[in-house]
Amino acid sequence: MRMYTFLMVSCFFFYILSLPGMGLADSDFIIAEESVSNTEMEDPPKSKVYKIIIDPGHGGKDGGCSGRHSHEKDIVLAIGQKIKALSKQKYPELEIIMTRDRDEFIPLHERAKIANRNNADLFISLHCNSIAGRSHVHGSETYVLGLHRAEDNLRVAKRENASILYENDYKAQYDGFDPSSVEGHILLSMFQNAHLEQSIHFANLVEDRLENNAKRHSRGVKQAGFLVLRETTMPAVLVETGFLTHAKEEDFLRDEKGQYKVAESIIQAIERYAILPSQSSHRDMDSESVQFGIQLAATSSPIDPEHPLWKRHSGLVEWSCSPSTYKYILPAGENKSQAKQLKSKIEADGQSGAFIIPWPYEQIRRNVAPGTK
Repeated sequence: MRMYTFLMVSCFFFYILSLPGMGLADSDFIIAEESVSNTEMEDPPKSKVYKIIIDPGHGGKDGGCSGRHSHEKDIVLAIGQKIKALSKQKYPELEIIMTRDRDEFIPLHERAKIANRNNADLFISLHCNSIAGRSHVHGSETYVLGLHRAEDNLRVAKRENASILYENDYKAQYDGFDPSSVEGHILLSMFQNAHLEQSIHFANLVEDRLENNAKRHSRGVKQAGFLVLRETTMPAVLVETGFLTHAKEEDFLRDEKGQYKVAESIIQAIERYAILPSQSSHRDMDSESVQFGIQLAATSSPIDPEHPLWKRHSGLVEWSCSPSTYKYILPAGENKSQAKQLKSKIEADGQSGAFIIPWPYEQIRRNVAPGTK
């Protein structure tokens, strides 16, 4: 306890000295460039990765941040499920463990324990960002554990760490940590993850893929004190996929195609970071061995059997992937070029909004609702 108090006092004293006019020049403490980069270092050699934790943030009574039409907890769960589905298609031997696969509240400390208990090789926490009164701000950010270098980084950490307020015993569980305290976050940010170099490397890959594949504006790789990253014993990042307070970005993240793009980008980052099981013979998205589908619609309730969609498309499948989500998919075979031709034909016939997805036949056979067409 004495050591904890000493560290708290020391951190607070250091923080006060860092403020303008309080003894330390800005250049001694505040680094103007808030992004973290490993471009000047050699990329670490690829590690073998067999098990990855996907951690959709918030859930249940903790909705996270909100946009005009969405909640963070729902968007990140949808992205996480798509990462798992895409991974299963390309790397069936790669184990993806989700800290939650439905709308439920999981304490922050339990998320890290899930990763540690399973001896995971990589931890990816998924989130959405928000900022009040600045609706023009947009873009992705990927965080690693470390000292926050800017006020915005501290703001994000405080908001995400506030999830512990939904836990009954949070003061005991987190050694008296106060998620609203600046001093507490300074202390937390001084924890050093033994895998920091690998975490920064992977975070840079995530931002690169989000920028170049998903065509998102990248705000860079940053450091801040996140409770969910503190206890992990493997490389770990927290991905802020975009701002729900930015209208267009919210629309992108709510859209199935946008979610697939984010999920695909994270899979691509994993591929560049790691040696994956069966990588030499994995099923590439453009190969003949992957099965594809054309998603035509998604609704919150089943479409009436007499709806023109059924009559227009022979072989259409209704997939109830959750109690409030029904997807209508037209199987398109194993050849992506044929799938593209079918999509073009569908669009020429007046069906807008169709897009190609990897077709999870096995998952649908397990989860298909009774009465599915």
